[in-house]
Amino acid sequence: MSLLGRLLRNRRAGETHTAWNMPNLQGPEPLILTSRDFGDGDPIPLEQCARTIGGADLSPQLSWTAPPSGTARLLLVVEDIDVPMAKPAVHCLSLIDPAAGHLDPGALGARQPAPGVRLLRSTIGRGYHGPAPIKGHGPHRYTFQLFALATPVDLPAPERARPRAFLPAVTAPVLARGRLTGVYER
Repeated sequence: MSLLGRLLRNRRAGETHTAWNMPNLQGPEPLILTSRDFGDGDPIPLEQCARTIGGADLSPQLSWTAPPSGTARLLLVVEDIDVPMAKPAVHCLSLIDPAAGHLDPGALGARQPAPGVRLLRSTIGRGYHGPAPIKGHGPHRYTFQLFALATPVDLPAPERARPRAFLPAVTAPVLARGRLTGVYER
């Protein structure tokens, strides 16, 4: 077990500052978000983890139920809520065309995102960044949160905004939202 992991074992960001709990992103929850790669609360496969720990940094397959009519854009936020920081680490932030209906494995890759996917800046960079928790820190929960927005995001240069500045600035009403949580531990 890593000394650093043991020292930070009780320090975790928690749910309080997740996108899910932001007042501007509240809304009904009829979207059901699923993945063929892992179930809600199940371990995330190594292939979806960071290259630095032997994974492929391949974003998982994601599917969701049809968003409500009037959905202009989907906002996907992937956060590590157990990172030993004051706020969760954003592993991926993207805007998705609501007509997409699903994302194939690798659709959130920084070099070649899927059609209809607009990658924004995350805590780590652009595109999907898989789990790589500190060894010995214990299990980390990675929340995949999907928000159906009634209007397009109207911010100047959203690609350059840091996630903690971008997320509170989203003013589009949330028509529906869904969440899927995967777990990874080293």
